[in-house]
Amino acid sequence: MGRRTRHTARAGHRPGAVIVLLLLLLTLGLAAGLGQAAASSPSPAASGAASGDGAAASPSPGAGKVVLRIGYVGEPDNLNPFVAQVFPSYLIFATNYDFLVGVDPATLAPSKETGLAQDWTTSADGLTWTFTLRDGPTWQDNGQPVTSADVKFMYDYILDNDMSAYTQYTAGISKVTAVDPRTVEFTTDRPKADMLLALNSIPILPEHIWKDVPPKLAETTYANKPPVVGSGAFQCVEYKKSSYVIMEANPTYWRGAPHVDQLIFQCYTNEDTLAQDLKAQTIDGAIQLLNSQIRLFKDDPDITVESIRSNGYDDVVFNCYVPPKGVTSLGNPALLDPKFRQALQYAVDREKMVSIVYEGNARPADTIITAGYYTDPDWHWTPPADQAYTYDLAKADALLTAAGYPLKDGVRVGPDGQPVTLRLWSRQSSSTSQQQGKMLAGSLRELGIKVSYEVMDNGALMDKLYNMKGDQFLPDFDLCIWGWYNSIDPGQATSYFTTDQINGWSDSAYSNPEYDKLYIEQLHTIDPVARKAILDKMQQIIYEDSPYLLLTYSNDTEGWNTAKWEGWVKSPAGFGNVLNQTVGVFTYLEVRPKAAATGGTTDSGGGSDTTLWIVVGVVAALVVIVVIVLLLRRGRSHAVEE
Repeated sequence: MGRRTRHTARAGHRPGAVIVLLLLLLTLGLAAGLGQAAASSPSPAASGAASGDGAAASPSPGAGKVVLRIGYVGEPDNLNPFVAQVFPSYLIFATNYDFLVGVDPATLAPSKETGLAQDWTTSADGLTWTFTLRDGPTWQDNGQPVTSADVKFMYDYILDNDMSAYTQYTAGISKVTAVDPRTVEFTTDRPKADMLLALNSIPILPEHIWKDVPPKLAETTYANKPPVVGSGAFQCVEYKKSSYVIMEANPTYWRGAPHVDQLIFQCYTNEDTLAQDLKAQTIDGAIQLLNSQIRLFKDDPDITVESIRSNGYDDVVFNCYVPPKGVTSLGNPALLDPKFRQALQYAVDREKMVSIVYEGNARPADTIITAGYYTDPDWHWTPPADQAYTYDLAKADALLTAAGYPLKDGVRVGPDGQPVTLRLWSRQSSSTSQQQGKMLAGSLRELGIKVSYEVMDNGALMDKLYNMKGDQFLPDFDLCIWGWYNSIDPGQATSYFTTDQINGWSDSAYSNPEYDKLYIEQLHTIDPVARKAILDKMQQIIYEDSPYLLLTYSNDTEGWNTAKWEGWVKSPAGFGNVLNQTVGVFTYLEVRPKAAATGGTTDSGGGSDTTLWIVVGVVAALVVIVVIVLLLRRGRSHAVEE
């Protein structure tokens, strides 16, 4: 799967002076407001700083800019595409960069309309893919065209240096050739089932910038500071940690300039303030609202809030890392026992989590490929009823005892006779994660397991998951609650559990040679029926070995202002995300101010609202003049002390 000056004016003691002062202040306030409105009409929505605890500081837009503000709980973990892992970062990448292969926003099928490649062909043996680049995309810093040399550079950079952030997508690609400036050829060692959707997952970075970045630095400390150079619809020009990200529209974007001048992502630390700011129209959209907050907007004619079925799940990660000989694991040794992990599956009340935590807007999860999302075929494997993990503490107790973890005076002990103590962590940025953690901790304690439960900052948690002791990878945790958004191709969901992703995308550090072999096999199986059979077997292995406790297939609750904005795009059509879109620039390219809300304004500002205030201001000023004249005629003096 974020945060006023006050002055005092004092009037003289005479009543007439108070009236005049108030009217003068009204006039001055109107004049100041009118001047500001005339100079800057940032968006149809309310502008200004987000308020309250947990709200981000809100940057002031430039004069005459149309600004769209989207809030979410959390913040980007990195602007470097080789390091980042959380969705706020991928929102930036999806809008800042282009991908070689685009997808249709309605179906998420590969599209020749939305990516850098306008056409492609495949050889008869399925080993050679030839892509023709469109004429038009340019780099945001120098206006030079994006060429096949840039594409080749990006893929060579990954392949030659084993850049773990993208190796699951480049698996099977053996060579990339720039045939001419607009033609690039990929050679695979075997037919590659996920070829087109894999090429939708890798942003194309500019060779003229990244060729000077050492790969080891790119995978660790290279910051990729703004302005971030890409060829996308927007450019990240400013990032204030824990506050906001400013994306400036690319006026020469090859698909046409966006309809907003600025896209601002605002960071929040809690969902309550996020919802309050959406309700107050301080922001125009919100990602990761709580399902319980839907009722807050039930009768709001301006804001649409929906619980959206997403392609992802919540899970509890077990530390399954087996360190090299002579190195001691920093996780509880019981977690290396599949029988111990499997027993804990029966300690999870998934139905209760769906009911209480999600208020019914989720489904119990069983396997790592999302249920109810894919069709033709449905890639999800459903465990047989007699193998399903149900909530059954008595069965969990029996399995733990049989595996060598009996109760002793009410305390669960391991084979060494010592009490089993587990550290369980949830994320500070997610109250949902925290609720799930409390429920799980309660069940584990009922089983006699000692639990040290803690809510942890996201960054600190990531540091523990990917802990290094000198040059040795050594994850330092027991259990943590996290979640995934799966990619469009189902094979990607299985890639996190391969051995070569340890100290990469794998957070559990799980390893199984049979599973690794099946992963390569499915990657090269073109026939969908045969591929599904392999993916089913892989899901079954993960289900039985249990490197995760799958919790829920969770919905995303998003809200957006429909009174003042139009052009919101659901992807996929009908039920998909509107705001949290990380595989292409859909909503953010199409959303625009409603003519009815802005009086048909241009990007330079103004419009019906401004005109109304000008009229009100003129009338108020005339009233003030009349009152002042009358007071002066009556000989009433006034004084104002600042």
